[in-house]
Amino acid sequence: MQLLNSKIIGEGQPLLILHGVFGMLDNWKTLGKKFAENYQVHLIDQRNHGKSFHDDELTYDAMADDLYNYVQHHQLKNILLIGHSMGGKTAMLFAALNPDLLEKLVIVDIGPKAYPVHHEEILRGLQSLDLNVIDSRTEADEQLSKYVDYTSTRQFLLKNLYWEEKGKLGWRFNLDVIAKDIEKIGIALPENAYFDKPTLFMAGKLSNYILPGDEDLIERHFPQAEIEQIENSGHWIHAEQPELFYECVMRFLNR
Repeated sequence: MQLLNSKIIGEGQPLLILHGVFGMLDNWKTLGKKFAENYQVHLIDQRNHGKSFHDDELTYDAMADDLYNYVQHHQLKNILLIGHSMGGKTAMLFAALNPDLLEKLVIVDIGPKAYPVHHEEILRGLQSLDLNVIDSRTEADEQLSKYVDYTSTRQFLLKNLYWEEKGKLGWRFNLDVIAKDIEKIGIALPENAYFDKPTLFMAGKLSNYILPGDEDLIERHFPQAEIEQIENSGHWIHAEQPELFYECVMRFLNR
């Protein structure tokens, strides 16, 4: 059994945080420290991301199993679980399969429905980077800018570059497997998945991931769900509105 890489900070009730596709636990370090004032925070790299193991499979079944193995290894109970985007889908499935392990669930800007593939340009851009030739982040950014307009998105992606050895850059994420399995990342939660405990869905007001017509489906899977719209925020609520995000989550957890 391969164990997910994590950073554990703070003491108390376990609060686990799962990043989205192309992300890693480092994206949550600042918020993680804040949550660690009240909880034992587990910032987790999902498979094929960050410093966790690479594997040929990138499915929600596999990622929910990884999380279960992690929870058993660390003997965690009464868990609070936060998941963003792909991490949110992993969290939904894990909660449905293991309701006895969780107290509350927070899902960040993703619904249980299916999503069409929409990362084509990002993938094309990443695959266009020849890391045998490119030897600086500046050069990588220049090349990636031909495919990805937003500087903030490029910076988020390029955080995954690291020095494999002197003069040789590599990716933390497993680009080949993400590209191969990108359609699986968009699949719907299984129809019979069900979690009847307090659940908060956070929707970025400027994002189109959770739309007004999605409430019925969310409540079918999560009958105790509430949906909170976060003003002036797109898909990366925790990065775009960290203070609002923290306040909203703490309000929900402290009830």
